[in-house]
Amino acid sequence: MSATVTESLVTSFVEATNSHQAEALAGLFGPEAVVIDDNTEYRGATRIAHWIQDHQIAPKITLTVVHYDPSGPTLTANANGDFPGGPLPFSFRFTLTDVIDRLEITPA
Repeated sequence: MSATVTESLVTSFVEATNSHQAEALAGLFGPEAVVIDDNTEYRGATRIAHWIQDHQIAPKITLTVVHYDPSGPTLTANANGDFPGGPLPFSFRFTLTDVIDRLEITPA
């Protein structure tokens, strides 16, 4: 990571994504969490587990952090993997408690 991430859940999200650990990644989300990615909402543990497999693990996504704003918290990262046109910049906006309650991913 080239930017300093100060929130441990966000750091764990990047690390689990980059090491392609589906169970570790899923364990960061609350049971009623919501992920919004590519204008699609994934709500609850089962749908998020499918999103993780289809959108993070299968394409072997790796994230290179370029900016972190702790006030959001919002992470900007270049995503690379088995998809055309990478790396692509994305913004990851987190809503956190003791887990990830909401994650919104948009092009940066």
